[in-house]
Amino acid sequence: SAMREGEGSLMVVCPHDSVPPVRLSQRRACMACGIGLPDLSPQSFSFNSPLGMCPTCHGIGRRMEMDPKLVVPDESLSIRQGAIEPWASVMVRGEGWSYEIFAGLERAYGIDFDQPWKELPRKQREIVLRGTGGRRIEVEHRNRAGAGKWSIEFEGVLNTLLRRYSETKSEAMRQYYQKYFSDAECSDCGGQRLRPESLAVRVQGCGIDEVVRMSVDLARSHFGALSLEGQHAVVARELLREIVGRLDFLRSVGLGYLTLDRGGPSLSGGEAQRIRLASQLGSELSGVMYVLDEPSIGLHARDNLRLIRTLERLRDAGNTVIVVEHDAEMMLHADHVVDFGPGAGEHGGRVVFSGSSEELLRSSTSTGLYVSGAKRIELPARRRRGRGTLVVRGARANNLKGIDVAFPLGTFITVTGVSGAGKSSLVTGILHPALARSLHQAKVLVGDHDGIDGLEAIDKCIHIDQSPIGRTPRSNPATYTKAFDLVRDLFARTQEARAFGFGPGRFSFNVRGGRCEACEGDGVKRVEMHFLPDVYVPCEVCEGKRYNEATLRVHYRGMSIADVLALPVLRAREEFSAHPKLARILQTLCDVGLDYVKLGQPAPTLSGGEAQRVKLSRELARTDTGKTLYILDEPTTGLHFEDIQKLLGVLGRLVDAGNTVVVIEHNLDVIKCADHVIDLGPEGGEQGGRVLVQGTPERVAKHPKSLTGEVLARVLAR
Repeated sequence: SAMREGEGSLMVVCPHDSVPPVRLSQRRACMACGIGLPDLSPQSFSFNSPLGMCPTCHGIGRRMEMDPKLVVPDESLSIRQGAIEPWASVMVRGEGWSYEIFAGLERAYGIDFDQPWKELPRKQREIVLRGTGGRRIEVEHRNRAGAGKWSIEFEGVLNTLLRRYSETKSEAMRQYYQKYFSDAECSDCGGQRLRPESLAVRVQGCGIDEVVRMSVDLARSHFGALSLEGQHAVVARELLREIVGRLDFLRSVGLGYLTLDRGGPSLSGGEAQRIRLASQLGSELSGVMYVLDEPSIGLHARDNLRLIRTLERLRDAGNTVIVVEHDAEMMLHADHVVDFGPGAGEHGGRVVFSGSSEELLRSSTSTGLYVSGAKRIELPARRRRGRGTLVVRGARANNLKGIDVAFPLGTFITVTGVSGAGKSSLVTGILHPALARSLHQAKVLVGDHDGIDGLEAIDKCIHIDQSPIGRTPRSNPATYTKAFDLVRDLFARTQEARAFGFGPGRFSFNVRGGRCEACEGDGVKRVEMHFLPDVYVPCEVCEGKRYNEATLRVHYRGMSIADVLALPVLRAREEFSAHPKLARILQTLCDVGLDYVKLGQPAPTLSGGEAQRVKLSRELARTDTGKTLYILDEPTTGLHFEDIQKLLGVLGRLVDAGNTVVVIEHNLDVIKCADHVIDLGPEGGEQGGRVLVQGTPERVAKHPKSLTGEVLARVLAR
């Protein structure tokens, strides 16, 4: 046939000139532009497969590139004043070869080097950053040997830094240039991760890149409304049923606001657990024991009941569901409740109640009293008024809709809204990094916004999260709060230490001299298990005490330095009550509810809530100016009702000292105690990002469209 003779392509020519020639091909290639498509397979749409991934970023969607915002951190400065940080000293000095290149650029393009960077025309800023695009400029150079003129091409500030980074052999210089890099979208695929051939495939006008940018709710609507006909409908029927089913599973665990392309590292612990839970719903297994650790983390009260219904579905399918949880609603729906206590640490470890939720309501345990309402976190006696405002203008990061948000200073503020409403984008994506850059010259990226007013009223911004206070056993509450420095000084002043010539350094387990060298002061040795997690075993030489025998011979009030590290905070406060500075630090640890924690408890063994309260205690122990802004993201995660009560007391002390506390929170006990509530919504994802209402909790509770107000009203009415 003609197609076989033409090896897969032919041209049809009409004998009459009225019809133009038609090219036909079996090769999925355009004869005009020469672009061809490979045979498509599922791997063609996977960014983990060489068949589908973008060849530039290897399917990651992002690359490390020079960031103009880091190269020009302060746009209010002019170029001559040092706006371009790597060349700031050169411009201020006003001489040298680099300066004369810039002077030539100034003459060639009429760039005003004395005008603030942000007021320069966009085109001129692009020339400075990215070069002249091949056009040469005249550079006049003078030195003691004479003068001369050269015609050179200006490659731009960003390209110069990139070239120097790639050419340097010095590790120190590589680290210097790396501080101007940031994680940016791949310029070739636009962050879509796939090669152009895969992105060109569309189903009813929609490409895979558009689908994965949808939220779960929007994707469910899209696939539910997809109308296919004929053979396409037959092929897609089972696929669509499976896709819609899995999207429904995600919605049933309260994750409808998540976009399908959401990165795993950005998920909270509760979100990750609920995704795994959704995958189990589709398996339809029975006879399985599921164990969940606080799955309600990050979940709005509106979605909590939906999660509970999902867990009950697993139970009804013949499975056993064990949940570690502090949420009262979850306890009330449980078939059986086991309550541990009566206290924490060495004061706990006992079963104080075991029975049905109805029996829990009649029990006298701390948990039972709070769940039944016999004991509660009371409303504050008064709501504080602000002493000024900090205003974020035009916030547009992620799903925020260009909103203006005012934070009253000197108050306790909660930022609320359903999951995905834009709380973290506003507070940890814009407010905190913007303040960190302005007040502390931090090299961090700030979400899109127009500006922040009222910065002069703040002198410090501190983000207190639940990340560990240290990654190794060397870090502990005593070292983090600086209490251990004072303890070592006390030991160094004892008669025994003076007789042996021991200074404070002798009692550190981080340096040679006093520590046990067999374990290098860790007290434990790591045993590598290859394909299993590493195991830590006590050191056989020091038996976990971290110090050598000579150091342990020195005693303070009958205790060695190892004995002091083994003391609970409450007992340590009594032992060191005669030392005001040390006693004050230990008292703040007790104030935040950590009286049961041992001074030397390794940081990796502390929970997220405990780590956060250790950080809070250090802030309480400091003498501050009363102009600090504290930011906390869901600080009640992992906390019992009693612990929440103590946390509110600590946050109240910070505010009473004149500071401002901003908390992202779903817990209604915290929200009702706030001076000011900023409620975002109305929903998550693209349907969120707006300020619904802000004011006192009572005002939020009256708003007809606020989902937070709806559940808050019931709490305030109790």
